[in-house]
Amino acid sequence: MLLSINFGCLALFLAAIGIYGVLAYLVTLRMKEIGIRIALGSSSHAVFHLILSEGLLLIVTGFALGAAGAIALRRTLESELFGVRASDPLVLVLAVATLALVALAACAIPARSAPRIDPIVALAE
Repeated sequence: MLLSINFGCLALFLAAIGIYGVLAYLVTLRMKEIGIRIALGSSSHAVFHLILSEGLLLIVTGFALGAAGAIALRRTLESELFGVRASDPLVLVLAVATLALVALAACAIPARSAPRIDPIVALAE
């Protein structure tokens, strides 16, 4: 049980780093676009919302694929779990809530840095 918990925590940490890395890379790629948006008068809230919504789209896609995989592997999961059904609602809600909070925090960091881009520096590159 402790080994499974440790592997689960490690997987959660790696997922958070992966989400952060992908969004930070997307912000870097779109630096000129974000600079133009800011230069044309877009609010920092709108830029934050733009980046956060892209991250949430990736997360929702990942949740959908993960749910499909969990449904496909339901019988295998039930043989590995002791005292918990693979479709136990409490476990599913807690797992999804934990993943959602960690993923939202990983998305918020690059989304907070995007509105701070200096338009002059972004357009000069």
